[in-house]
Amino acid sequence: MATNCRIATAMTSLIILQVISTAPPSLAYRPGDIVPMSRMGQYHSTRTVWHDMIGRHCPIFAVNRETLIPIPKPTGYTGADPYKISFQVGREKFYIPWLFVINRKNSEVPMIEMHLRYSGADLLGVTAKVIDMPHSYLEIHPDIHKQFWDQQLWPKHILVRYTWEEQSEIDVASGLYVLFGSGLTLSFMLSIFILQSSQDKLARLVRETVADSSMFGGGIAKVE
Repeated sequence: MATNCRIATAMTSLIILQVISTAPPSLAYRPGDIVPMSRMGQYHSTRTVWHDMIGRHCPIFAVNRETLIPIPKPTGYTGADPYKISFQVGREKFYIPWLFVINRKNSEVPMIEMHLRYSGADLLGVTAKVIDMPHSYLEIHPDIHKQFWDQQLWPKHILVRYTWEEQSEIDVASGLYVLFGSGLTLSFMLSIFILQSSQDKLARLVRETVADSSMFGGGIAKVE
């Protein structure tokens, strides 16, 4: 009985550990919450430290929006080389690789498209890319083009478009992996349990058989 309880407890513990290990961490964002973001810049071989961005420049959880973020003039800037920036998004620190934003050898004004994926209260991932600002934007805000290309005006302002994509809270693939792994674990533990029970029954059968044989053998000796 004690052996069976230990096996059942071990099986339960293994299943719980499997579920915990496959579950994504939850940092409980709510719609409308500011998602913290920091920025780093690089010009030539000089990098800045990570700078936390203020709320009005950051993504808002589950809200599609656009904002202008300021880009300060880099140390030693001459205008001859490109300047790039990188971001860390969320408390999870999702990293966005370097984006060329100034002196791209392109006459168009750049903007950043940032795509964020979430499920329920969890931020799942972030991607970003630099694109040319649509001419329709420039027609509405003609000062953006002038300000961006004026070498004397700093900080520069880069338009960032945040778009959010909601994904199902039920991850089918992960769920199948968990079920499959749990099934294998249960099958393995059940095999051990059955084998253990069979061994106990076999040992008891052998003991009873030996005992019966001894009694039967004693009876024959008495008759002789």
